[in-house]
Amino acid sequence: MTLYNDLLTQLADKLGPNGLLTAPDAIAPYCRDWRGLFQGQALAVLRPASTQELSDALALCASYPTPPNIVPQGGNTGLCGGATPNAEGANIVVSLSRMRAIGPLDTTDNTLAVEAGATLQAAQEAAAAEGMVLPLSIASEGSAQIGGIVATNAGGSKALRYGSARELVAGIEAVCIDGAKLDLMRSLRKDNTGYALRQLLVGSEGTLAIVTKALLRVQPAPNVREVAFCALPDDTAVLHLFRIAQQRASGNLEAFEYISGTAMDVATTYVEGLSLPFVESAPAYVLLELAGQDAALRETLEAILEQALEEECVIDAVLAENQSQAQALWRLREEQSEAQRLAGASIKHDISVPVPDVPELLTRATRECTALIPDVRVAPFGHIGDGNIHLNIVQPVTMPADVFLKEGKALTEAIHAAVKALDGSFSAEHGVGQLKTDLMKTWRGGKELELMRRIKAAFDPEGRLNPGKILP
Repeated sequence: MTLYNDLLTQLADKLGPNGLLTAPDAIAPYCRDWRGLFQGQALAVLRPASTQELSDALALCASYPTPPNIVPQGGNTGLCGGATPNAEGANIVVSLSRMRAIGPLDTTDNTLAVEAGATLQAAQEAAAAEGMVLPLSIASEGSAQIGGIVATNAGGSKALRYGSARELVAGIEAVCIDGAKLDLMRSLRKDNTGYALRQLLVGSEGTLAIVTKALLRVQPAPNVREVAFCALPDDTAVLHLFRIAQQRASGNLEAFEYISGTAMDVATTYVEGLSLPFVESAPAYVLLELAGQDAALRETLEAILEQALEEECVIDAVLAENQSQAQALWRLREEQSEAQRLAGASIKHDISVPVPDVPELLTRATRECTALIPDVRVAPFGHIGDGNIHLNIVQPVTMPADVFLKEGKALTEAIHAAVKALDGSFSAEHGVGQLKTDLMKTWRGGKELELMRRIKAAFDPEGRLNPGKILP
């Protein structure tokens, strides 16, 4: 673009040959999300090697007569288009993939400093090398970057015990749209000195400032893990089992993952080599994991299952005898998304309700969706221990995908009506991005949305940082 040639030249001079991409074929992968739902355009991709380089580059952009929009992007693994530039206006994507330093790890304070471009898996491995664990686990951890993890407040299967990213962030370093650096890397456990700006940045999806480094809380690595996979008679029994596990396992309950009978049927049908460890299928399943330093966790898990069988909230259960069996049981949960992709078109919902209301949500959603399409496959699964269900609807075997997808709006409205009636959220852990901005007015309207807009304006007066995300 002729208008920005001079700016791009100055940025190239400032960042060096590896710091700026301008060739169309090099830029193209940064302009679409990995699911192919969103396609945008960009003038260039900034690849700073340090916080100072990013600060200098953003200050230069801000001083330009017509400043471009800035779109931060991590590993580009998001599900709501939150890191994809729009198709209009002048956009420059910022990738922090060159900023991937990890350390130091403080075993007294139990914190690990990680630059934004490091992957979650790399941070996990660095913690493990010191006998610690970074207790955040998501499907894309091999490619998702720490900056994006923090910016989207990623959740995952261990949020039940450790919380989402927000609870694991002890400090943040960020750069504002005008290039000003924001140092919030204080790891103080007690610090009542005004507004907690750190917490504002977590989950802001890159709309307030660009996270360049995070101080993450780590834990001593557990040396005992026990895994069980259970078949249950119905969804109400899932909560019964959850209460038993909470009471008996105390703080050692690491994961409590729910899979509906329909979702499991889809998985075992479409994923090669995947099979149930039971003779007969069941209406619902739970994978639970205990972890800690106590060698008696096996006895604890056996006591949980014994009580559950006696109280008839579990039909059958299998315990992993070794690591390979534990991985095989976890695979039954981890293959759910891939199975639904193989099964055909699906309409996905990342929702949450209060934990006691999960069975009611599942009942209402199934009833409403099957009323619209009698043979539709309602295939929910997710982190029932924190109320987060991935309530996905898979096309009927006998219905063409295009016909099914035409019913998507009606199906989503039915599910959202059930969620809203239970005072839940339309986005539990995947964020808003640009996919769900239209829902913000009705779900977070009034004074709440007004204050969000004013916070955005305080950080980004011209609205140039990741425009079109979160706010309608």
